[in-house]
Amino acid sequence: MRSSPDDSRAIDEAHAADEPHPEVRAVIDLLESMDAPSLTDLSPEEARAATEAMVRDSDIDVARVEDRRIDGPVGEIPIRIYDPAPERAADGAESRPTICYVHGGGWVVGSIDGADSTCRTLATETGYPVVSVGYRLAPEHPFPAGLEDCYTALEWTARNVDELGGDRDRLVVAGDSAGGNLATATALLTVRRGGPSVAYQVLVYPVTGDASETESYDAYGDGYLLSTAESEWFRNHYFERELDEWNVLAAPRLASDRLLSSLPPATVVTAGFDPLRDDGAAYADRLADADVPVTCRNYPDVIHGFFGMLEPPTELTVAHEAHADVAADLHGALE
Repeated sequence: MRSSPDDSRAIDEAHAADEPHPEVRAVIDLLESMDAPSLTDLSPEEARAATEAMVRDSDIDVARVEDRRIDGPVGEIPIRIYDPAPERAADGAESRPTICYVHGGGWVVGSIDGADSTCRTLATETGYPVVSVGYRLAPEHPFPAGLEDCYTALEWTARNVDELGGDRDRLVVAGDSAGGNLATATALLTVRRGGPSVAYQVLVYPVTGDASETESYDAYGDGYLLSTAESEWFRNHYFERELDEWNVLAAPRLASDRLLSSLPPATVVTAGFDPLRDDGAAYADRLADADVPVTCRNYPDVIHGFFGMLEPPTELTVAHEAHADVAADLHGALE
């Protein structure tokens, strides 16, 4: 759904199906059968170890994948570069849009490895190089440390875009969940600082404000992978001061229309059975109110995290469909 001030509201369009898709129900049952503890019962270190233990090597082939480390505000930032067609960069062919991708994990868990399947699929579906960012995690590095790393990675991508076979006028910021929050906050930060110009945003079930004030937060906060208790656990670790929760770089839904109007077009992806569904939809409406072109894509029969469920044993058909939809949005906007 293309949203504008005169169209139907995204918050009205976002909804859940009567039941989760059978593939989704099978994934929920599989995860529940593992009887893993809730993240709220673990320390951040234990939560990271448990999350990373579930990461498997990807079978999704990409022509070139390269790990690097770049200079950051404090120490080095790991990045991983995915290029689906490196010969294009080598032979001087026409440059492509370039995606700077930020993984999810509530600002506390998650990693480049955890986002590997997502970035591989995004690169192969779009045909664009992808730079995946390993930003610093909370609570050791609370807001805005991870955001500063993402901004630094975007600056690096812009400086090195020729090497990537990319186009500095067609930079994309993208991310899922907390990564969606950091992606759009990076776009806001680059406006404030006069940094690299961002041409498009892909925000997958992003955190954009206080989700607890929305209907979906109460309706789907238990039994659908992400719980409201875990959402609060993440927020409590990310924010060192209560005041930070009101910073528009942490809660972009609170930004003024004037500030939001400086942002590039966006695709906002939501999931029907996701406590964050209405938060993402409300942000899409805020962007539309600020005259930012927004494509809203709600997938009514899936759960939070579905965009990364691309390989067995948690592979979802709709995850591949969503990647194809996002690629179509990018091609339509940037080519």
